[in-house]
Amino acid sequence: QVTLRAGAELDARRVNQYTLLLRAACPGEDEVEERLFVRVTAGHVLRCDTPFASAEGDVVQVLADVAPRTPLYAVLPQPLGGLTGFPSPSFLQFRLRNHNTPLILTRRGLVLAPDNGFDRSKDTQMFRLEIEVMDRHGHNCSGAVRVEVLPSRRPRVTFPEPHWAVTVTEGIGPWEVVTQVHARGDNVRYAILAPVAPALFTIDEVTGEIRSTRRLQVVRAHLLIRAYNALHPDDHATAMVNVTVQGTDRQAPRCAPAIFVSQVPETVSPGSTLVTLRCTDSISTDECLHYALEGPPSSRSHFCMEGPQLKVNTTLDYDSEAMAARGFQFTATIVVTVGGQPLQSTRVPVLVTVTPVNEFRPACPNGATFTVPETAAFGSVVGRVAGTDRDYPLDSLEYSLEGGSGPAQPFSIDRRTGEIRVVGPLDSQQQRSHRLVVRLTDTHNDLDLRKRQSRLCDVSVRLQAVPDQLPVCIPEVQELRITAGSPGSRQPVTRLVCHSSPDSAVLTYNIVGGNGDGRFQLEGNTLVYLPNDRAEPRPFVLLVEVWGGSGGRRRSIVVALVVHVTPRSTPVPPSTTTQHTTLQKEPLVVVQTEAVWQPPAWFVAVLTISGALLLATLGCTARNLLCRPAWCSGTGERCWCLGEHGPITVPSCARRQSGRALWPSAASPVSSTQGQFDGHAQDPRTGRDYLFNSMTGARHWI
Repeated sequence: QVTLRAGAELDARRVNQYTLLLRAACPGEDEVEERLFVRVTAGHVLRCDTPFASAEGDVVQVLADVAPRTPLYAVLPQPLGGLTGFPSPSFLQFRLRNHNTPLILTRRGLVLAPDNGFDRSKDTQMFRLEIEVMDRHGHNCSGAVRVEVLPSRRPRVTFPEPHWAVTVTEGIGPWEVVTQVHARGDNVRYAILAPVAPALFTIDEVTGEIRSTRRLQVVRAHLLIRAYNALHPDDHATAMVNVTVQGTDRQAPRCAPAIFVSQVPETVSPGSTLVTLRCTDSISTDECLHYALEGPPSSRSHFCMEGPQLKVNTTLDYDSEAMAARGFQFTATIVVTVGGQPLQSTRVPVLVTVTPVNEFRPACPNGATFTVPETAAFGSVVGRVAGTDRDYPLDSLEYSLEGGSGPAQPFSIDRRTGEIRVVGPLDSQQQRSHRLVVRLTDTHNDLDLRKRQSRLCDVSVRLQAVPDQLPVCIPEVQELRITAGSPGSRQPVTRLVCHSSPDSAVLTYNIVGGNGDGRFQLEGNTLVYLPNDRAEPRPFVLLVEVWGGSGGRRRSIVVALVVHVTPRSTPVPPSTTTQHTTLQKEPLVVVQTEAVWQPPAWFVAVLTISGALLLATLGCTARNLLCRPAWCSGTGERCWCLGEHGPITVPSCARRQSGRALWPSAASPVSSTQGQFDGHAQDPRTGRDYLFNSMTGARHWI
């Protein structure tokens, strides 16, 4: 839109055509350039005078105390300025372009002061009016008027105090001065606005003295006094005067409530009214009553009196040790007196209890990262999540794990303390760390238990890898003797006593050698023998592999069990043709005398020492016999051996000169530890079986 600049004048005789070069561009597009030709033709012109039509506009200065709707400016051909060269104003139309002004523009082009006048309390004010003038032919011109409102130079009428309270005793005669009001300003006059027809009091128009019109009795009156400038009546102010005529035998006021007990939330804002006392004296009025607050300094600092209203003075913070020390309660006393006389007073006890409001959310601890060995036992403490909450009682929180507990969750958290404990198996190879989402929920921070706030915290638990150790069985070699039971039964032989590190690791047991005919089974760590109908004695050399650890770090040892099975005796079946007759016999009493030999003490001592020396000699002899080469047991293409690192499988066995002792030609170790018996052989000279250690040469005769 192309418009004519304000104040511009076109003259077709001087310039009859203008060429405007216009450029336009949209975002992301090339600029476009076009020309606009404006042709000016001669005709009837409506012109405004220069000050009004200029860009700044004409300026008018007035005082702030100018009367409402006073003419300030006229857009007419007169000395005040206006239009030239156009017909009578009755043929013109005046339009105000901007409407954000309190000034008034009339149909005849007059600018008037506002209906309520200007605000005299402000400093210099500025108003701008943009006015358009148009004749009946459609010709127009426009201009602007700036109205500067200057502060009034005379003082305004004001009252130093907008309220007066006067108390007098009954018995005052007519036309006696009760009180006098005073207002500042020039040419001040006074008048009583209310009551409209005062019956008890009158005021002197010039001095402001208020006098009684009759003898006064006990009464209370409210007078609305007006002070004004006699030369400018619109300059005025008002004040309220309360006149109390009291008797000589007054009593203490009565107040309701007589005792104030209340609960307020800690978020109550300062300035809030807790209670408004309704107090009356003997004449059932309260204008002459005075209210004061007494009590501890803390109560007087947190509360105050404004007339009969008890208000909150400062913030009541429940979440502080100082508030907890006073039991979250404030005590005070409101003292109500009549006319300031202490003998005519009433005391109202006050008890205010501050209640909590749940304002703050719990906060997560910084750096909640814990480390626990993967071998931690069930119930081990991993760490404690120390959340915080600024609401009182401080740090009153409940803890829970998001997602709850389940088979896949190896941790649990204590609801009260926030301690994280191990409740499942841990394996650092499968998962090196666990991310737990702990929910902190505050408790007992609000009277409404439903108003609780929570926050989610991330807790990291890192698993510390612990190398698995070999299982330990005590003893590693056992020699057992059993008597076979009836065929088809299950006969327990022994129970292996083994443990692993960690103690919580599960051990598995498997027979890996010596059970070719399947006469033995393992039920957990218990060896069970399955008897058959064979009658000859037979020894069994069983190799039991015990596995411990978890995952890919399982390790094992081999335990040797030598079981001598003795067949049960076969009873002779009874004859079907023989009949047995039971004879009645008399009881036979047998008396047997046994001789007891009690050797002397020196004989017992000598026998004990001799036995000890004999045992020592046998031990040395057994050690020398065990320090021989290692042998294996078996025949044919396959035999079982105990090697240095556990049980080994020998593909073929080479016979020595005796024909029964075997020597392994090739072997592959399974697993063992240093110090175990890693071989089983038979002595070619005596024919006895024994276990040996290929590293130390130690033997164990079976």
